[in-house]
Amino acid sequence: MDITVHRPGELTAADRASWTVMQSKAHLHGSPELANPFLSAEFALAVGRCRRGVRIAVAREDGEPAAFFPYQRSAAGVGRAVGLGVSDCQGLVHRPGFSWDARELLRACGLAVWEFDHLAQGQQPFEADATGSYPSPVMDIDQGYDAYLAHLRAQSPKFTRTTLAKERKLGRDIGEVRYVHDERDPQVLRTLMRWKSAQYRRTGRSDRFAHPWIARLAEQLFHTGSDSFGGLLSVLYAGGRPVAAHFGLRSERIISCWFPAYDPEFSKYSPGLILHLRMAEAAAADGIAYLDLGRGQKEYKDSLKTRELMVFEGWVTRRHPVALGHRAHRVPVRALRNTVLSRPELFEPADRLLKRMGRIRIRA
Repeated sequence: MDITVHRPGELTAADRASWTVMQSKAHLHGSPELANPFLSAEFALAVGRCRRGVRIAVAREDGEPAAFFPYQRSAAGVGRAVGLGVSDCQGLVHRPGFSWDARELLRACGLAVWEFDHLAQGQQPFEADATGSYPSPVMDIDQGYDAYLAHLRAQSPKFTRTTLAKERKLGRDIGEVRYVHDERDPQVLRTLMRWKSAQYRRTGRSDRFAHPWIARLAEQLFHTGSDSFGGLLSVLYAGGRPVAAHFGLRSERIISCWFPAYDPEFSKYSPGLILHLRMAEAAAADGIAYLDLGRGQKEYKDSLKTRELMVFEGWVTRRHPVALGHRAHRVPVRALRNTVLSRPELFEPADRLLKRMGRIRIRA
């Protein structure tokens, strides 16, 4: 096996095409999670235009690409998953039957450690070093929207009945309800980002869009589109006004849900839930297999999901002082966060405190 490392702009058109083909055929080889748009060449290249240190390792067998491993590298040799903190699926994209040694790969990349927090299923050489696994709910629509809705009615009849009734009431009270699956107006994207920033502040969370590189990344991906990958802005309108929106990424078979938000003025109608049902309907018509709602404990995800994938977090390390120092710094922080998130008796008080802090921040 020959491994070469490239800057994003150095990747050839032929290599990019091979990467895309591996993803488009992944479901045929029993690895549908490899088709996730966060694992695409386009996402890695977009992050590379916004962040330093993005590299792509290409493994070849008999001269042909066998695997692609995107990562970010610091000058000290600390590696992270591309877009760590905003990427909802991470790992190595490979052709069927490819196997690798994690530490050999790190050595070829000049890394002492590689950190991940949304590692895709099926990456055994990396999973062996995972420190935790977490559910990532999905909405299966490969059998069509009617089949999904029938499942939802059986699983959560009251939730389904109430959500559909709220959509009808939204139309009566505000005006015609209209859904646009692929909105191309950049002004609506900026509206969504304002809503999301306000939601982060209101709930006491860190505002991701306060980081210029994340805002630039979203804007770049909004303008990126092909048959195999694209930024997807979906919008619910009522009476001619946007009331809920979602910006995510799509591949040929998967929509990764990323930034959903709504106008709080219309919260009593649950416009975000209505939006997700409309998204599922339109995506099913486009041949999408499922919507990945992403890791994280949310009531709306439990209501909409049909099943769960698992994602992993942890570190792969070599025997190196840099790896020891990185783990010593990161382990306590991550352990505390995960303990709070996994235990309701801790999470609920912490969540209330964050929201209280958010209200104080807004008033200030």
